[in-house]
Amino acid sequence: MQIDQALTPERLEPAVERTFRLAADKSRDLERSWQKSAGAPVFTAAGRYTSRGWTEWTQGFQYGCQLLAGEGCRDEELIACGRDNIVAHMLPHATHTGVHDHGFNILSTYGNLLRLMSEGVLPDASPERHWYSDVIRVSGAVQASRWADTHCGLGYIYSFNGPHSLFIDTMRTVRVLSAAHRLGHVLMSEHDAAVNLLSRAVTHGLTTAKYIVFSGDSDHGYDIRGRTAHEGVFNRNDGRFRCRATQQGYSPFSTWTRGLAWAMLGFAEQLEFLTSLEPAEFERAELDRDAAISQFLRAATDTCEHYLEEVATLDGIAYWDDGAPQLHRLGDWRAQPAMPANPHEPVDASASAIAAQGLLRLGQLLDHVPELASATATGAAMRYRSAGLTVAQTLLQEPYLSLDPEHQGLLLHSVYHWPNRWDYVPPGQTVAYGESSLWGDYHLLELAWLIRRLATGGGAPTFFAHL
Repeated sequence: MQIDQALTPERLEPAVERTFRLAADKSRDLERSWQKSAGAPVFTAAGRYTSRGWTEWTQGFQYGCQLLAGEGCRDEELIACGRDNIVAHMLPHATHTGVHDHGFNILSTYGNLLRLMSEGVLPDASPERHWYSDVIRVSGAVQASRWADTHCGLGYIYSFNGPHSLFIDTMRTVRVLSAAHRLGHVLMSEHDAAVNLLSRAVTHGLTTAKYIVFSGDSDHGYDIRGRTAHEGVFNRNDGRFRCRATQQGYSPFSTWTRGLAWAMLGFAEQLEFLTSLEPAEFERAELDRDAAISQFLRAATDTCEHYLEEVATLDGIAYWDDGAPQLHRLGDWRAQPAMPANPHEPVDASASAIAAQGLLRLGQLLDHVPELASATATGAAMRYRSAGLTVAQTLLQEPYLSLDPEHQGLLLHSVYHWPNRWDYVPPGQTVAYGESSLWGDYHLLELAWLIRRLATGGGAPTFFAHL
């Protein structure tokens, strides 16, 4: 990847402003046209949002886009629309016991509403603040109840596949446990035992780092520093780790790039949270603070390095999997800009939007938390920050930013499940391109907000500062 070391958040402000305007128009278009009886919109086909049943993990992104786009354009009507939709439709997600997606649905909606209150964009009404906070508390506890122990004293929040299954995606959703902990909540279990939510959030991260984030320090042929597996499979009879698997990647031994991006951003955000806590919080959770932060930092830096060295193309964009079987037909694909319309393998711009935020957040952390900076290479903070801005610069312009008012998506060239061929392929073509996803649109807006805050000296917004 060619990193522009001279790039600053201020230089990207015009692109950010345009992105928010486009997002506001597209959010209003989707609100007018979408039939809520169809469930949650997921991704576009020929430029129009469609649904695809698996789990309802994208509805929060739809309404979160309304809040972020409305805030970005100072559009009070769009913010009100998002708030009304959240109040009317999102509460069942907080008590959904069958998914690992609570951090996606709940913090993109109720979490953003609390932030807007704290920042004066919405009136800080006490009853509503308590209500939104209570939803996050409940969601965090419900998510924490999906727990499976391992034989070595660790454990994880299991995926919708069942108690045997640890997903890499959950590193971005586990923050709902941290948010609920910040609000003073616990999970009540058998015999009135109070389960510490910080303990479960951290332990899940440690398990993820141990079993499905590689460190490049073994003799396994697939063990490349920072590579992630989509899924870890455990024997539920004794809790022992058995193997790695994938649901949406090409193989358990290659890197599904959106999974890598979830890890990059998830570990960086959890580091933001952990370094904000007093040592006594770790003692009450029976956690070794220094060991936890050290392992989270290693996972964050390893995954970011893997993105930069193994996954990103010249302009910072990722294909859907670094082991995709036809990538070799593109020649030295890492040394050239990504080619969304190529006939061999899809680009996944949504992975790049998520990864860019992870890079930026890690760079900011290393700049502002001395104990982290001292444990990383000299110049790492600038490297990650500049890389994140470089990826953002590519995404905030054509051919990735959707300028067509008839196309409902914001971020183009996103894929959902390429192995299953769920993604729309234009007539006469062999590869999906030119389409959007709600998670891609939402994370592009989160990225835009992060850049705007950095450009105006506001500091990186976090999921917990306003709680």
